[in-house]
This record gives sequence, C-alpha cells and structure tokens, in this order.
Amino acid sequence: MKSPITKHESDLLAKLKWLMFARVLFTTMLLGSTIILQLNEKTSHMAKSILVLYGLIGVIFLISFIYTLMFNHIKRVILFTYIQTGIDTFIVTLIIFVTGSFSSIFSFLYLVVIIYSSMLLYRKGSMLMAVFCSLQYGIMIDLEYYGILNPFVVGGNFVAVNYAWSQVLYKIMITMVACFAVAFLSSLLAEQARKTKKELLAMEEHVKRVEKMAAVGEMGAGLAHEIRNPLASLAGSIQLLKDDMNHNSDKDKLMQIILREADRLSSLVSNFLLFAKPSSSKPELIELDKALMETIDLFEKDNICLEKISIYKEITPGIRIEMDPVHLRQVLWNLFLNAAEAIDGDGFINIKMYSEKNKYECIEIGDDGCGMSYETMRSIFDPFFTTKKKGTGLGLSIVHSILETYDSRLDVDSEENAGTTFTLRLKRINPPT
Repeated sequence: MKSPITKHESDLLAKLKWLMFARVLFTTMLLGSTIILQLNEKTSHMAKSILVLYGLIGVIFLISFIYTLMFNHIKRVILFTYIQTGIDTFIVTLIIFVTGSFSSIFSFLYLVVIIYSSMLLYRKGSMLMAVFCSLQYGIMIDLEYYGILNPFVVGGNFVAVNYAWSQVLYKIMITMVACFAVAFLSSLLAEQARKTKKELLAMEEHVKRVEKMAAVGEMGAGLAHEIRNPLASLAGSIQLLKDDMNHNSDKDKLMQIILREADRLSSLVSNFLLFAKPSSSKPELIELDKALMETIDLFEKDNICLEKISIYKEITPGIRIEMDPVHLRQVLWNLFLNAAEAIDGDGFINIKMYSEKNKYECIEIGDDGCGMSYETMRSIFDPFFTTKKKGTGLGLSIVHSILETYDSRLDVDSEENAGTTFTLRLKRINPPT
C-alpha cells in the first residue's frame, strides 16, 4: 500500500510538473532551431553534429515520456527530483559538447539547472548540482585540451587545445565560480521565499481559525449557559432523591452513574465556556525563563512524563512578557501534555526559546511522537475535535482563545511518524532604555 505523501512532497510534485513541461518546451525549441540550422548550413562538418543533436533531442523526449509514465507511481518524491535534475546536468553537458564544447555559448544552461534545483531542493540540492556541473564541465574541457575529445561544429582556432593553459583554466574557474555563486544566491532567495510563504500561510490559517472560533464561541456560549442551569438543578434534585431514598444497591448505583455523568457534562460545559470566553486576566510582568522552568520542573514530576520522556531545554534568560501567570501555566501545561500524549512509550520533548526580529518571543515545543497528517493539523484547534480515545477536544481551543486575548499566536508544524512542533509566539516587553 502506497503511503500518503506529505504536503511538502505534494508541492514538490506540482513544481515537477512545471519542470517537465518546461523541459519538453525547451526541447521542442531546440528541435526547431536545429531544423533551421540544417536548412541554412550546407557544410559537411555540420552534418555529424546535427545528427548527434537530433539523437540528443530524441533522448530528451524519451526521458520526458518515461518521467510522465512514472509520475503517478512515485514513492520517493525527493529522490525522483534529485534524479531528474542530476540527469539534466548531463544533458546540458552533452548540449555544450555538441555545440562546440570550449567555444559553446550554451554553458549558461548549467546556471538554469542550478536555479531551478534551488527552487525544488533548496540549498543542499543546488549546491550538489553546482558540484555536478563544475566537475562535468572541467573534465570535458580538460579532455578537449589534451586532445582526447574532439568537439563538434567548430574547428580551427576555436578548440581548447589551441589556447594557452592559463586561458583554459581561467574559463573553467569562471564557470565553476558562477555555478557556486548562483547556487548560493538562488538557494538563499528560495529559502527566504519558502519561509515567507510558510509565514503567510500560517497567518492565513490563523485568521481563518480566529474567525471560525469566534463564530462557534459566540453561538455556543449562550447554549452552554442554558445547559448549565438546568443541569445544576438536575444534579441537585438527584442528590436529594438519593439522600431521601432507602438504601438499595441497584438504585444507588444508577444514582451514582447519573451524578457522575452530570459532573462530567458540567465540566465539559465549564471548559467550553472557558474557550468561548476565557476567565478575566490579571496581567503582570513575568520573567519568561523562570516561569517556563517552573512549569517544566512540575511537568517532569508528573506520571505521564516521569522516567519515560526526556526533556531537552534551550532557555534564553532575561526575557519579559506581560501575561496572567495562571494563563501562562495553563497554556504551557496543555502544550506539554499534548506533546507527551503523542509519544508512545519512551521519547523526548525539545523546548527552545528564541527571539524573532519583530515584537515576539517564541517557544518551540517539539516531540518525536506520532505526528499528524495535514488534514488533522488543520482541525486540531476546532472545538471538540480530538484524535485521542479520551479527551474533549477543547484543550488546544482553550489555549488558542487565551492567547488571542494577549495578541499572541500558536502555530503548528507536523509530519506523520516524524513528530510535531508547536510554536508559541508571545508579545515581548522590551526593557526600558
């Protein structure tokens, strides 16, 4: 059974479709220009190179056709992307060789491959393609210089063997430097674009979530109040009946079940009211590192964590926020609890503090648990949504509502079987200057 692909792999597949289309379009243009060249050039030394060029064009079309057949059956998307871009570097090398090698004007195609590699595979992929391009170009020109390879199309004084070694080396070095410079710059831009896109998507999800939760909270708050009053009367009446009745084990058992379920329903209503309208706060200046460490120390002593989960901390001292300490502990405890419950057996939780350039201080809480699918991740803040066997599905909803009152934010990033990371963004209070 094919495992579901991640959102990142889905985005990568969409980009690969465009790359495959662009490759076919480029090859079609190359075929057209080759036909025009053949019609205009009648010299014999062009015939062999044009035949080789036709063969190369046919190979590219064949490879593109194979890619299309494989596309819907790919299991390892990233590996498939590396293979495609790696093969493209070899195709570019052949194009350069066929069109004159040292004197070819098509060496810029290496840079094109590196640029779209950075868009698909980011820094690691673009640097690897820069290495491939540099090695292939350097080896090809060296072999031409020593007379082992004879380039097509050109002759006479335009081959590398007729140039001084310093000039040949200079061109090789310039090409290599260009490859790595473009790889670094394009990957830097690609990383920044990916980060910006991720932040925009997170903000968009946050806005949608706030609007949906506000509507649900407003509607549910009135309903919860209407349920709470008759529920209290019902529980009180049952208790009075229980006290007045003669002892009967079967009836007592039924009364206990009614009272227990009434208490559970009352607790659920109270939690929902807390989500709909968080309790009034008493904000005060808090040393975030101290408050965080206090909550971690308590959590490490809890049964769910004790001797099963290791907590790794990276805490930044001297950061202050303005928040109700009770609300802060409630938010942190809920997030720690979620991380611990996602871990089956032994595991670890990473807690890291860092500052953003804007007004926020971030706390990352990551675990190595079961993770979540993209669809689940979009629903975890919805009231009463839960993937646990026990639970009301209100914990994260309450956390979200509390943070909204402090102009703060909670984001989540997760991958199935790879863990989850919650990022808590709290408004930082800068010390007076």
